[in-house]
Amino acid sequence: MFTMAAAADAAPKTMRAVQYDKYGGGAEGLKHVEVPIPAPKEGELLIKMEAASINPIDWKIQKGMLRLFLPKKFPFVPVGDLSGEVVELGGGVSGFKPGDKVVSMSFPNCGGLAEYAVAPASLTVARPPEVTPDGAALRSPSGRRYDAVAHCAPPAPWPVFRDALADAGGVVVDLTPGVAATVRSFLHRVTFSKKRLVPLILMPKKEEMEWLVDMAKQGKLKTTIDSQYPLSRAQEAWAKSMEGHATGKIVVEMGGTE
Repeated sequence: MFTMAAAADAAPKTMRAVQYDKYGGGAEGLKHVEVPIPAPKEGELLIKMEAASINPIDWKIQKGMLRLFLPKKFPFVPVGDLSGEVVELGGGVSGFKPGDKVVSMSFPNCGGLAEYAVAPASLTVARPPEVTPDGAALRSPSGRRYDAVAHCAPPAPWPVFRDALADAGGVVVDLTPGVAATVRSFLHRVTFSKKRLVPLILMPKKEEMEWLVDMAKQGKLKTTIDSQYPLSRAQEAWAKSMEGHATGKIVVEMGGTE
């Protein structure tokens, strides 16, 4: 007879992951390893990963730009933008159950370049069926305009985004803002522009994540995807981000085609 104990014994104990063990090294510093699956602690949940998105902050941490704070220890599994399925809950976690599809941010602990990752429940939200890890291209052959656009790539000229917003007005949320984005945002505020750039500088809140997911569910928000890689080619994805020429999110898919 198949019991819960037997199911637990049959569950995998290790996972594939990509990590680095010192500062520097770029893409070549990333190593493929087999490590134990982490266990969720109080306030955390364990996610079976479907996809993770590499951001500039990930390789800047590897370069040592935040070495006084991050990583907390080596070896370190990078990338904090997560998408996948809940498999286990830590103590004190409610509102989720195994099998739930979610998106999450695990920063500064990260862990996204792996088959499983733990994430704080406080920065995890349900992912409705209308929202997939695949995203979509910003370019719209139909000429469709959007109420909101999330910009997650290196800096691009404002007209690129202005022309993608609805004539009645809209907002571009810049997740990787620089000085130019901050200045542009200030000009939009003082001129009461209907089309505005909003730099996201502070750590996000769960309510803000839920709002973004709801916008995506309604089709009002589209994530721009530059390229997609399987976990086995994570070094290529890392190098692509470091080049600074991506025009959207760089996604690593745990079950992607080799």
